[in-house]
Amino acid sequence: MQNKASASPILTENNLLKIDIHTHILPATWPNLRERYGYGGFVRLEHHKPCCARMMMDDKFFREIQDNCWDPKVRMHECSKYGVGVQVLSTVPVMFNYWAKPEHTYDLSRMLNDHIAGIVADYPDRFVGLGTLPMQAPDLAVKELERCMKELGMAGIQIGTHINEWNLEAPELFPVFEAAEELGAAIFVHPWDMYGKKKMSKYWLPWLVGMPAETSMAICSMIFGGVLERLPKLRIAFAHGGGSFPATIGRIAHGFDVRPDLCAVDNNVNPRHYLGKFYLDSLVHDPAALDYLVNLVGANSIALGTDYPFPLGELEPGKLIESMPYDLATKERMLSGTALEWLNLKKEQFVKQQKREKV
Repeated sequence: MQNKASASPILTENNLLKIDIHTHILPATWPNLRERYGYGGFVRLEHHKPCCARMMMDDKFFREIQDNCWDPKVRMHECSKYGVGVQVLSTVPVMFNYWAKPEHTYDLSRMLNDHIAGIVADYPDRFVGLGTLPMQAPDLAVKELERCMKELGMAGIQIGTHINEWNLEAPELFPVFEAAEELGAAIFVHPWDMYGKKKMSKYWLPWLVGMPAETSMAICSMIFGGVLERLPKLRIAFAHGGGSFPATIGRIAHGFDVRPDLCAVDNNVNPRHYLGKFYLDSLVHDPAALDYLVNLVGANSIALGTDYPFPLGELEPGKLIESMPYDLATKERMLSGTALEWLNLKKEQFVKQQKREKV
């Protein structure tokens, strides 16, 4: 007869829970937004063949997607293939539509949020939801944030690296961050409209160069603008391993030291003070880069993120973390522990599903 100790499963790499904080999803269909709002520029889906659709901006092709971008059952099948127990769902950033009339972005946000909340309600042990907000209208953004947290039961929100002409330290946006802290909402910051894209039209440079720069700009804005200093309990994560910020923190901190007249005008705390006080996903595509992140901010601040289901993401979720020569506790922290802390959720909510996957 086994005693209680011997009956407990031994923790191995094969049974570590994986929570992917960076995945995107769309509804299979939504109304024709050009007809609904009376002007163009919005995305529509053109289901031109089975299990495949074109994302179209009016009549201009944007991207082709497969059914794993809208079908939760396909997603769960693919997650099971790589041992991913939980996905954190957020909309595709092109759907932010901060440029549109606020009442229309608000209306669309509600549709997208209802869709994600519905999937989470159907599969609560496999998915966690993040909402989207009409950030160009902070009063409406706070209103929808409250609905996301209090009515839809979401864990937080996803926002862009900037909101039209506002960087994230803009005083207009502070009430949204203040409300997020008060409501306990996690925030995921993702690039959407890349700076300098007109100068980088070739070679996919907006995605390869612009996106990392956008994320660094967002982090620096929140540090230099004092947002992180004023809201120390804000749980905020940045996509793509923090973009170019980690590689340039030396330059950023040096600039702060030698030109405080330019850099320290809103916050006199050195940027290095905030290392480890916000979260990063693990999407860096390189062992040396991940090791650098671990040494810079600590494993406690890094969470598995893959950008599923898009090709620029990690195509085998968790492979990079699992390949590293870290101890089991460090890998477990990055594969699930950091995500649970950021989302303010308990592991027990998901372990039943993980056990079923192993049967």
